[in-house]
Amino acid sequence: MTLWFSSTPFRESEVLIGDPITTCLSPSVYDIICNLGFQLRENCDINSIVTQNGEVCWKTITDCVSYTESEQGLDYWGSVRLLGPVCEAVHSHFLSLTKGQFEIRYAPWFQWTSFPELFPEVFDALESLQSPAISLSLMKLTSCLERALGDVFLLIGKECPFLLRDLLASEELAQVFSQSVMNVLKVFVGSPCGLNLRNVLWHGFASPEEIPPKYCSMMILLTAGLGQLLKSYLQNTKLTLAHRSFITLANLEDLIVFPDVTYEVLSVLEEVMTKSAFILKIMLPYWEVALVKFKSHRFADCAILLLTQLETGLRNVFATLNRCPKRLLTAESTALYTTFDEILAKHLNDGKINQLPLFLGEPAMEKAAVELLISLAEGYSSRCHPVFQLKKQVLSCEESIRVWALLPFPEELTREAVRLEDNSETNGCHSLITKMTDELYHHMPENHCVLKDLDHLPTETWPQLLRELCSTPVPTLFCPRIVLEVLVVLRSIGKQCHRVSSQVTVASELRHRQWVERTLRSRQRQNYLRMWSSIRLLSPVLSLILLLIALELVNIHAVCGKNAHEYQQYLKFVKSILQYTENLVAYTSYEKNKWNETINLTHTALLKIWTFSEKKQMLIHLAKKSTNKVLL
Repeated sequence: MTLWFSSTPFRESEVLIGDPITTCLSPSVYDIICNLGFQLRENCDINSIVTQNGEVCWKTITDCVSYTESEQGLDYWGSVRLLGPVCEAVHSHFLSLTKGQFEIRYAPWFQWTSFPELFPEVFDALESLQSPAISLSLMKLTSCLERALGDVFLLIGKECPFLLRDLLASEELAQVFSQSVMNVLKVFVGSPCGLNLRNVLWHGFASPEEIPPKYCSMMILLTAGLGQLLKSYLQNTKLTLAHRSFITLANLEDLIVFPDVTYEVLSVLEEVMTKSAFILKIMLPYWEVALVKFKSHRFADCAILLLTQLETGLRNVFATLNRCPKRLLTAESTALYTTFDEILAKHLNDGKINQLPLFLGEPAMEKAAVELLISLAEGYSSRCHPVFQLKKQVLSCEESIRVWALLPFPEELTREAVRLEDNSETNGCHSLITKMTDELYHHMPENHCVLKDLDHLPTETWPQLLRELCSTPVPTLFCPRIVLEVLVVLRSIGKQCHRVSSQVTVASELRHRQWVERTLRSRQRQNYLRMWSSIRLLSPVLSLILLLIALELVNIHAVCGKNAHEYQQYLKFVKSILQYTENLVAYTSYEKNKWNETINLTHTALLKIWTFSEKKQMLIHLAKKSTNKVLL
């Protein structure tokens, strides 16, 4: 077997390759993008589209949108045909401007996107007349626009839709910009029935030559026009647009897992690019630009291009290995595109095994320069996957709780604090904790050295045990939605535990300082005692929850073995733990300071966990049953 990165094509494809691939767009998609907008040759007066001051005349544009006879839906093909001359006029207009003129007229109207510096770059790409640069600019522009529209949605709505098409169809955006304006956007980026520029580019279907530059120019103008409409809306409603913060990858140690790419490796890659069967010849310009961007340290641009081309290449291998060549093309509007979700799925839609993961699992490489990358890839685990993030969260929270043992407490109050702890509810909590740790002990992986020759699970071994559990590999390639749903809840529990730990640390240090400075009043002194009594209980409770999370994580894929009813019951159980931790956050906050109440809250939560555990419906139980079935 020869892998597709090598200069020799993979043998599985020899029967199916046939003629060279000239497009990844299906006939109708190719027609609407590459032909339909050029059918009308009439000249359109630019002054009817945009004024000398750069103000967009929306009526000229919205009048080009066609509707079906019932006026209930858009006529996408008719709209693209009528909008063609408008886009041509806008494109010619931008090409006639200097960069300075462009910025004077339009720069103020891009501020609402929170990334206005992108648009002069897009203008430069248009002037360069280089197809790959224009396609890259359109990808960045549509991504920027999508996020900005989400910010506008949140002026009125509460939860931003996940999909762009749902965002563009929302009543909230229609209220801000008008329905007719939103229909224009649907034609360009919001539906597989229209041009669908965002998706055909971001999923790697369109080659550089297949995207008319005039559509990039039109998207620039539409973005400026939206900024003008938004300004009027904000002035009338007295609202203020707030931009959501970007995700920041703060832990560099999670990212620096591969070595620097040397110029020697780059030169090898340049040679491989022209010979590899993995890279479609029509897509080669993207790879060449990606290499240029890498050398000039434009790593985000490089990543955008490579991610889309990775999807294109894998889709080609997927279609070949599974003998479904039509899946290489964009789907019609009535069917789904073949994207990463399907390419990397375990099964095909018809239930057959997807051959791609099996193929990728047995790499046979010919060039020595990539052997290091292969060895690194084989030992790599995702740094951004929810599984990895949950492991980090558990370990970080455990370290935070461990600090509690070092918190200072006045010796003269110790006896009184111990007396407060001696009550039936606190004793009941400790009894439940002991019973549950004994139960968890029987479900620990046998390969953990910390457990050798132990008859029970001492509390002092928990930190080491958590580290070992969090080092246990958990498969992330095939993660069904139900697995991800559970991971979301478990991460939320971990987050709340960490908040409790931080609040406890701050509160304890504050009260001790007040004690030393003799500024504690009588009531505050009693609260200090109750807090300390509560802390001595919460420490093992939170540690128990972290241990439970870690064990459930190791067995997370066992959730797929539950039927619908069992799954809902399990989800209800983990959400009850989340509710407990959220209540703890509230009770231990500086504002509430309800330390006595935390004991009652904890006793109730422990009883629920123990009751559910007795039903043998946790993932640790289900995984054990699955193992026993295999052994039988």
